[in-house]
Amino acid sequence: MEIPDSLPTKQAFSLLEEFKNFAFKGNVVDLAVGVIIGAQFGKIVTSLVENVIMPLLGAVMPGDQSYKEWKLPIGDGVPVGLFLADVVSFVILAAALFLFIVKFLGWLMKSKAAGATEAAPEPSKEEKLLTEIRDLLKARG
Repeated sequence: MEIPDSLPTKQAFSLLEEFKNFAFKGNVVDLAVGVIIGAQFGKIVTSLVENVIMPLLGAVMPGDQSYKEWKLPIGDGVPVGLFLADVVSFVILAAALFLFIVKFLGWLMKSKAAGATEAAPEPSKEEKLLTEIRDLLKARG
């Protein structure tokens, strides 16, 4: 199929080509994968809090109510159990992100930086001599 040489058609194909280059770059795909994995990790943390931690906390607390029914005795009762579960979920998620992003990736970046500085080769005799000549010429003015 022959593409007409009209200007709008060329612009449309150029726009399509630019979009393809943008959408399928490695960074965009990596970002999309990270967002999907992050959302699923959030679901796992929510399930951990709702199905394991809060029921265990409810078993330790006095009374036979579920944590979802915990209320402060103000008026008809202010429900605090669900809010408490959300706070615990946030703390676990924030701690996991802190450990991964700040500690693990920070350690990884420091180790790469340290490896790069240690791997610098010793200058050759010619390079040392050229450096001395350059410094002498600078000193002369």
